Amino acid sequence: MVKDYTQESCRDFIAALVSSAPAPGGGGAAALVGAVGTALGNMVGALTVGKKKYADVEAEIFALRAKCDALQAALMDQVPADAEGFEPLARAYGIPKDDPDRPRILEQATLAACEAPMRIMALCCEAIEAIAAFAEKGSRLAVSDAGCGAAICKAALLSASLNVFINTKPLKDREAAVALNDRADAMLDKYVPMADAVFEKVRAGLR
Repeated sequence: MVKDYTQESCRDFIAALVSSAPAPGGGGAAALVGAVGTALGNMVGALTVGKKKYADVEAEIFALRAKCDALQAALMDQVPADAEGFEPLARAYGIPKDDPDRPRILEQATLAACEAPMRIMALCCEAIEAIAAFAEKGSRLAVSDAGCGAAICKAALLSASLNVFINTKPLKDREAAVALNDRADAMLDKYVPMADAVFEKVRAGLR
């Protein structure tokens, strides 16, 4: 059974990353980092609600906070999910090369290993959208945290994409590989610039 490192300390997670164990790896790290970035955006919301100055956007901020609560939980769940998705692939690579079932098992395991990082990417995209709204409408006293959240979620998005691409590259089913790559590229093309725009706007406002 895969160990859920979200139940351990930050130091335990780092120690697991630096070890020779196949998981957690880049996907799990991306999921955890995405949750951290989302939480920073959510903190802006926490510092906005209840303030008279922001009464006109309070309902929207409450809704964004609820959305981010769900995104944070989903991203944390992807830490063990990514490990669970990778374990069959790690085992498949250990199958003797002369086993006639190896190519089929390896192909299936490789496709399955794409699922968690694709999910992490989608969740990070939703988080970036929410953070953009927090940066625009949330407390000016915490706007730097929205900028940080956008930058961190962008890093998580980019990191998760590499965990997709490393698995699509060896796929024999090139149609499936192209479809996955296209989905990942579409998310990068839209949400990396969005995160950059949030960061740059926050930076400009602080100088």
